Amino acid sequence: MIYLTLPPKDQFFQTILYLLDTYSGFFIRGVLITLLLSVVGTLGGFILSLFLTVIRTQEVDKRRDSKLSIVLKKIGQGFSSIYITVFRGTPMIVQAMIFYYGIAPLRISWWTPLVAGLFVVTLNTTAYIAEVIRSGINGIDKGQMEAARSIGFSRNQAMFQIVLPQAIRNSLPAIGNEFIVNLKDTAVLSVIGVVDLFKATGSATSSNYRIVEGFFIAALIYLLLTFVTGKIVQKLEKNNLTTRRVKSNA
Repeated sequence: MIYLTLPPKDQFFQTILYLLDTYSGFFIRGVLITLLLSVVGTLGGFILSLFLTVIRTQEVDKRRDSKLSIVLKKIGQGFSSIYITVFRGTPMIVQAMIFYYGIAPLRISWWTPLVAGLFVVTLNTTAYIAEVIRSGINGIDKGQMEAARSIGFSRNQAMFQIVLPQAIRNSLPAIGNEFIVNLKDTAVLSVIGVVDLFKATGSATSSNYRIVEGFFIAALIYLLLTFVTGKIVQKLEKNNLTTRRVKSNA
């Protein structure tokens, strides 16, 4: 049944059907933007976190490294440590306000709320995934690095070809959980005008004042997105556990 007029306030579920029918375009656009922010932010954060983790885990060898190499390594370690501390220690909503409104006065044509949102989510996610991968690296037997070095691998070669792939595989469930967090946390980007699911729901209810019904729909959509993603993460965890058992029995 399609409702042509807004049902009375006491008709909760009828109002939900009315909102879905009348403002379906708002909700669909909001979901797509939320997914875009989460996917791009998580993927971009993952890629950047690899470099940040490698920089942070560099070891200074005073006997083999040149003075310039030692200085660069210490600068890299300091930068990565400060970066992770700052982005993990401040709310995403504050970061969004600083970056968007800080750069907006420069009147850069492509600096839109959506671009700023993608930028902020990526930088924020980088800090969290970097810590996840670093924990994964710490869980790898140090003997593997030593064995690789003994057969002629450089430290970076051993890191990228042997240690890092294992750390990434072990960290996949945690990275999946970070994606789930991004699905929900990107709602704060509405403060800079990003039309995600939260903002779209607000637009759909601004003229009819059916806020509870509108955000009930949004809650169900968020729940569905996180439920499906959670099942995928659980599958990754089971596959990873199975792979470990097979290797340990080999």
